[in-house]
Amino acid sequence: MQMLTLREREILRQIAAGLSNKEVAQRLGLSAHTVAAHVRSGFKKLNVHSRKALSAAFEPESRPAFQILERRASETQYILVLDQGTDRSRAMVVNKAGRMVASARKELAHAYPKPGWVEHDGLSIWSSQAGVAAEALAAAGVNAADLAAVGITGQRETTLVWDRETGQPVYPAILWQDRRSDEFCERLKRDGYTPWIQSKTGLVPDSYFSATKIKWILDHVKGARRLAESGQLLFGTVNSWLVWNCTRGEVHVTDATNASRTMLYNLHTGTWDRELLAFFGIPERMLPSVRSCSEVYGVTRPPFIADGVPIAGMAGDQQAALFGQRCVTSGMVKNTYGTGCFLVMHTGLKPIMSRHNLLTTVAWAIGGKTEYALEGSIFTAGAAVQWLCDGLGILRHPADIDVLAGSAPDNGGIYFVPAFAGLGAPYWNQNARGTLTGLTRESKAGHLARAALESIAYQTRDVIKAMEADARIPVKELRVDGEFAANDFLMRFQSDILGKPVRRSQAFSARAMGAAYLAGLAVGYWSGAEELDSQWQEDRRFDPSLKTAEIRRLDTGWRQALRAAVAGACR
Repeated sequence: MQMLTLREREILRQIAAGLSNKEVAQRLGLSAHTVAAHVRSGFKKLNVHSRKALSAAFEPESRPAFQILERRASETQYILVLDQGTDRSRAMVVNKAGRMVASARKELAHAYPKPGWVEHDGLSIWSSQAGVAAEALAAAGVNAADLAAVGITGQRETTLVWDRETGQPVYPAILWQDRRSDEFCERLKRDGYTPWIQSKTGLVPDSYFSATKIKWILDHVKGARRLAESGQLLFGTVNSWLVWNCTRGEVHVTDATNASRTMLYNLHTGTWDRELLAFFGIPERMLPSVRSCSEVYGVTRPPFIADGVPIAGMAGDQQAALFGQRCVTSGMVKNTYGTGCFLVMHTGLKPIMSRHNLLTTVAWAIGGKTEYALEGSIFTAGAAVQWLCDGLGILRHPADIDVLAGSAPDNGGIYFVPAFAGLGAPYWNQNARGTLTGLTRESKAGHLARAALESIAYQTRDVIKAMEADARIPVKELRVDGEFAANDFLMRFQSDILGKPVRRSQAFSARAMGAAYLAGLAVGYWSGAEELDSQWQEDRRFDPSLKTAEIRRLDTGWRQALRAAVAGACR
């Protein structure tokens, strides 16, 4: 089989399954002549002369996968998680107790061809992810036979388009932060398309999502539109790209959570929306099939580990974190504190269309049941702390901010609105600019550090208030994870300004655990929700202690700073 091209393998597999040349041609969007040519070439390479012989040739390749499935899910086995993030690829080996046995990571380089443009090399995304998977397995001392399943999570809206036959991307991956289609999205808003798009997708027109990134590639890469219309090109977010490569091009799928971040997926029908596809000029044959978050999509193929390990769980990073934090009933909220902040509230079995500038999205789809969520994305959180290091030089490392912030008894009247890339939810003002208010000759580095951390908490509080207003459900507690959730000063202030308990998870990575849980459930590795709920453990709880009058005073200062940040954009 190694001598076959990916296209030949795809065609012959369907022929071996009993489809006619004509049926294969219709499925793949090819001409009957092209299919026949590939069949002849494949027969010659495999030295077979009939369809019966072809089926026999494919039997040894497919049968072991199902035999492996039957003997998996033992307590002595593990889940391999592929976690492909914005800045790094990471892999983790997780055991049945929900503990990480080993992990490996590799940083990724960004490219910035023009102001506002952010790209990754698609092949580097895959090679780095495959590499850290091998490292993690080696560190754990396990091999593919010890794996019950593979789960996948990672960045969501980042867009790749590749040739289905060669496997080569036609353009670098366009990252979720990329703003090259801002002007087009602003035109959509001015022309009144926001309610129409939001009613279908739960999203607002923004270059954050995949639709305008795909359109840009088709419009600007020479020959891309023609190839896409002929069925030669495939689109996928990072999860689709990883599955396609893990299976050597056999499987082109996505899950409902990632699909819901494209601005092409209809939340109400659970399918790609053909009106939106026509509107954006995107051929449907480019798109992956949409599957649930917990099922066997396919099996691994060499050279990515060994043959036959089920790929069985998939969700976008924030939905995976919601699942990993066990926020599984309406009104439960998690916040991941990283470069930005991502808050997600579980809202139940019906999508709630936001009236307070939040996004409506799929929480997960499991066992034929789809659950929904509200999401608020804060563009700048930990990045504000990094700016204190790189921009102002008052910190050597972000971890040092706790001590520096603690050196000041209060914020000294300083408020910091870190709108370096505009403001995300619930304000959605891409023209707002970073603003510091209240500076005096008495202002010290500790005051700035404190204001930076407090800004993260204020933004988080504003998103939660919007969630409560949309869902009409009071939030009882906030579950937190991510790099900056380890900062005790920030978590204490978050609880104070929010007026609710903040509970920090012991999990090494909530999103990795979510992906592991989804994969494990699909193959019977874990018995169900009760077993998963029992694995969530609290690291520390922070309870509010600030008086109401002080909260009001601080909130007044924050509102004034927000107005200044927006006013500065209007000049």
